[in-house]
Amino acid sequence: MDKPHLASVPPPSATYDLILVGGGLANGLIAWRLRTQRPDIKILLLEAGETIGGNHTWSFHDGDLALEQRVWMAPLVSTRWPSYDVVFPGYARSFDSGYASIDSHTFARVIGEALGPALRTGARVESLTPTTVRLAGGECLRAGAVIDGRGPQASPHLALGYQTFLGQEVRLAVPHGLKAPVIMDASVEQQGGYRFVYLLPFGPDRVLIEDTHYVDTGVWEPERLRANIAAYARTRGWTIAEVLREEHGSLPIVLAGDFSGFWDELDGQPTSGLRAGLFHATTGYSLPHAVRLAERIASLTDLSAPGLFAAIRNEAQAEWRGQGFFRLLNRMLFLAGSPDNRWRVMARFYRMPAPLIERFYAARLHLLDKARILSGKPPVPVPAAMRAACMVEPHMLQPRQIRNSQ
Repeated sequence: MDKPHLASVPPPSATYDLILVGGGLANGLIAWRLRTQRPDIKILLLEAGETIGGNHTWSFHDGDLALEQRVWMAPLVSTRWPSYDVVFPGYARSFDSGYASIDSHTFARVIGEALGPALRTGARVESLTPTTVRLAGGECLRAGAVIDGRGPQASPHLALGYQTFLGQEVRLAVPHGLKAPVIMDASVEQQGGYRFVYLLPFGPDRVLIEDTHYVDTGVWEPERLRANIAAYARTRGWTIAEVLREEHGSLPIVLAGDFSGFWDELDGQPTSGLRAGLFHATTGYSLPHAVRLAERIASLTDLSAPGLFAAIRNEAQAEWRGQGFFRLLNRMLFLAGSPDNRWRVMARFYRMPAPLIERFYAARLHLLDKARILSGKPPVPVPAAMRAACMVEPHMLQPRQIRNSQ
C-alpha cells in the first residue's frame, strides 16, 4: 500500500511555532522582530537563495515611520541623508526631509546574525499549506502556521499598472558632486510612460543610478534600461569606471480591485509583503507596511494559522480602505492622459506644500490634502479624469483601456 503524502497528514504536534517562506523584506522583519521581542517563539525562516534579502535597496522617508520604529530599524540602515531632491522639466526642488536606505547586504548580515540556526538558506520549497512546508527532496516541515512571503502573485481581482526599474550601483571616475538623493529626475525622455531616474549617492564616487518607468505592463527590456543609464551618466558628465552590482524589479501599482475576492483566493494561507497587498498603491514602497506588520505579528497571542490569517487580512483591509484615494490617483495617472505626459501629474504634485508631500508618502493624507490635490486645473483632460475616477472594479479596466489611454 502506498504511503500517504506527508503534507496531507494533519501534524500531531507542531515542530515550529511559525515558519516563514521567503527571506524578503517582510518575512525578514517579522522573523527579526519575533527573535528580538519573543525569543521563546520557535521560528524558522526559509530562503531559496544563498542569502536573505536578494539583491535590493529599500528606502523610506523619515515621516513614513514613527520615531520608535526608526529606532528599532536603525541597525538595518546603511545610508541616511537629511534631504532629497526632485527634478522635472523646467523645475527642481529640494526637501529638508530625512531619507534612508537599507541595502540587502546589511539586511542579510544583521538579520542572519540574529536568527542563527533559525535561518535556512538554499531551501527550495516545492509546496506549502497553512501549517506545512514540503522542500525539494521530500522533507516535510510542520508548524502552527506558515507565512508565504515570496512576492506578488497574479490575481484576477486586481487591475494593475506597473513600476518597472533597473538600477546599477556604479563607481565613477571622478566624484559625482551630489549632496542628496534625487528620488525623481523626470527631465529625461519619457519613452511611452512616466519615466524618471532615481539617484542614491552612497559615497563621493559611488552612486546607484536607477531607470524607472510607470508603464501598463510588467514587461521590461533590460538592455534598453542599461542603455538609458549609460546615456544619463553621459549627460551628467559622469564616466562609469565600474558597475558594482545591478538590481531590477517590477512593482504592482493598483488601479482598482476586489479586496474580498483577492483574499478569498488565498484560502486561509497567511501571507506577507507584496503577496498580501501590503504596499503603497502609488509609490510601490513597502517598507513601512512591513514594519507595521512585523510589530503586529510580534504582539499577537494567537499565532495559529487561522489567527494569523485573520490578523494579516485585517491589517491589509485597513490599508486597502485607507488607500482608496491613491488608487483614484493611479487611475488618473494611467488612464486620463497620454503616457508621455504622465510626468505632468507628478510635476504638479511636487509643487504642493512639503508637509502634504510627506503625508502622501506616509499614506496619511488629511481630507483637506485630498481636496487640494484634486483642486485647480488638472494636468489631464477633465472628461478622461472623470471616467477614470468612476472605474472602481477590475472588470471596468480592460487591458486595452490601460494600453490605449489618450
